[in-house]
Amino acid sequence: MDITIHSALLPQDDPEAALAFYRDALGFEVRNDVGYKGMHWITVGPAGQPETSIVLYPPEAAPGVTDDERRTITDMMAKGTFASINLATSDVDALFERVQARDVEVVQEPTDQPYGVRDCAFRDPSGNLVRIQQAAR
Repeated sequence: MDITIHSALLPQDDPEAALAFYRDALGFEVRNDVGYKGMHWITVGPAGQPETSIVLYPPEAAPGVTDDERRTITDMMAKGTFASINLATSDVDALFERVQARDVEVVQEPTDQPYGVRDCAFRDPSGNLVRIQQAAR
């Protein structure tokens, strides 16, 4: 069986801020930008990897979610406890410097972890944890 990861989904509550983070700070390509009924879905991905994307979606558009659940999701996003993603790079220190130069929340500066990676972490404008790892040398 041949299976790959096509896209991951992260909630966003400010499309312009999401673009500034994922496109401008991380350097991802914008693959799709769709507005519908006042909501915005943005698909981004790393250059040269058209088969892998992140869909930044409006959490209020999730089907079957009650109003109480939407409030809980909004509260969790504000605290930074709702969603996360792990990314990888060949030079975590250089990428950290590039992203840190933007107005972003740094969660962790580049650190050598005991489990064999060097990584750092940020919160995107919607509160999602974005951890960036580099394989140990």
